[in-house]
Amino acid sequence: MPRLPLTLLALALAASSTAHAGEASVPRYDLLIRNGLVYDGTGAAPRALDVAVNADRIVALLPAGQPATAGHVVDARGRAVSPGFINTLSWATESLIVDGRGVSDTKQGVTLEIFGEGWSMGPVNARMKADALKQQGDIRYDIPWSTLGGYLDFLEKRGVTPNVASFIGATTVRIQTLGEDDITPDAGQLRQMQDVVRQGMREGALGVGSSLIYPPASFADTPELIALAQAAAESGGGYVSHMRSEADRFLESLDETIAIARATGQRAEVYHLKAAGEKNWPKMGQAIARIEAARAEGLKVSANMYAYTAGGTGLTASLPPWVQAGGHDAMMQRLRDPAIRARVVAEMRDPGVAWENLRLLAGSDERLVLIDFKNPALKPLTGRTLASVARERGTPVEDTVIDLVLEDDYRIGTAYFLMSEENVELGLKQPWVSLGSDAESSAPEGVFLKSSTHPRAYGNVARFLGHYVRDRRLMSLEEGIHRLTGLPAANWKLTDRGCLRPGCHADIVVFDPVAITDHATYDKPQQYATGVDEVFVNGVQVLRAGEHTGATPGRVVRGPGWVAPAGQAPD
Repeated sequence: MPRLPLTLLALALAASSTAHAGEASVPRYDLLIRNGLVYDGTGAAPRALDVAVNADRIVALLPAGQPATAGHVVDARGRAVSPGFINTLSWATESLIVDGRGVSDTKQGVTLEIFGEGWSMGPVNARMKADALKQQGDIRYDIPWSTLGGYLDFLEKRGVTPNVASFIGATTVRIQTLGEDDITPDAGQLRQMQDVVRQGMREGALGVGSSLIYPPASFADTPELIALAQAAAESGGGYVSHMRSEADRFLESLDETIAIARATGQRAEVYHLKAAGEKNWPKMGQAIARIEAARAEGLKVSANMYAYTAGGTGLTASLPPWVQAGGHDAMMQRLRDPAIRARVVAEMRDPGVAWENLRLLAGSDERLVLIDFKNPALKPLTGRTLASVARERGTPVEDTVIDLVLEDDYRIGTAYFLMSEENVELGLKQPWVSLGSDAESSAPEGVFLKSSTHPRAYGNVARFLGHYVRDRRLMSLEEGIHRLTGLPAANWKLTDRGCLRPGCHADIVVFDPVAITDHATYDKPQQYATGVDEVFVNGVQVLRAGEHTGATPGRVVRGPGWVAPAGQAPD
């Protein structure tokens, strides 16, 4: 074998050494998202960067094209890369039990669902469990938990795609302590209710959520709410409210919410900011001015919205609160009493009553669409307007409402068209408004086909980003992404969520800003949004090329007062 000259041999050895050193210096990651335009969730302008992930955390943001390798590489060329989206008002509490994938939201890039609008899934005592089991509709499940923390742990152990978090519901606290009657707690009972809130905070609640339009929450006065919010504030928790009125007493109700922020020193947020009923539409601008004034005062006041002109709640929201006192069974018994029924009908027709009649606020019974029945015999009415059902039955609308509630033995899910498009845009423009669907997260299959839903369950995020941000140009894309990520994460003290920087949890969305579109309509609401291609939750891919992978890596996201059980390390 010929021998190389010494100089050539030295050069060959040096080249070999350099090559091996170069290979060793190229970092390797579990996941590398290359060639995308990165929006970090702060509202800052996007940058061309590669996102590197190890395990469940983002570990580096690399200059585009910098040498690196990974076990899994995603080419995000021509697309936006952002933190996972946060649904600040989710009712996926039951839908995730029957189908943990949460497909309708996952396909929109949602990686965190926040529950707790008035009612939370814990704490529940034996009486509350029995009542909940009795009132279950199409989705049926056992209730093995007794606490809010127990419910959240139940979801994580069962396996869910999104992360989950919750407020403790003021309604739930009230029912556990006082029942469902119209009563005022005495000093001892109020202390007991505060202790329930404190325990909920130790279990990881983000704060207290109220829903004051519905009995029995509507029976709570302001001092009661302040007391509960103060109990949460002791450990950094906030307050969020579906206010007493979004219509005739909208501004007075907003003043109450602001007063709670002032009393506690913590955040107070308005659920689904709106001015309901045409005569109240001018109040939207006034409400925004009051929130701006409170913020200028140094108060932490904000709001969330959904991107639609119709709200969704029970047909029972057309009934006076007093007839609903004591719970569902008490209401049904009263409605069967002819004398009480006559009084209810009279109040339902009176626009001057003190309670908020959503049916009259809609302006026409053609603007109420029935979307969710419990009784199989009534399910053919799904998607019909209340007016058309009343005509078919040949009964006055008020009697039709009562008859339907009695026949269904249920609240009857209903879409109420209450808001103006101009006010939806005005609200969404405000820099302190985040997004919440106020809906479940489901799939057009199985048990979910037994009822309809509001299109916001399938399109809220996509409609916001596609229609309002891209098409209507209400804000820049970086600002729109901030509203879905960094803003709610900061509002509710969600450490290392809603961000794209080293150290953040690897909740990541890759989507096409040009293509993202909602397809759900009121006639056909169970239609998936399109335009979101890849989604990762805690570093695990849950959406690939627009299709769910079946993965369920979701975790419980705990609030600021969480006390870890012995042996459990903070996430």
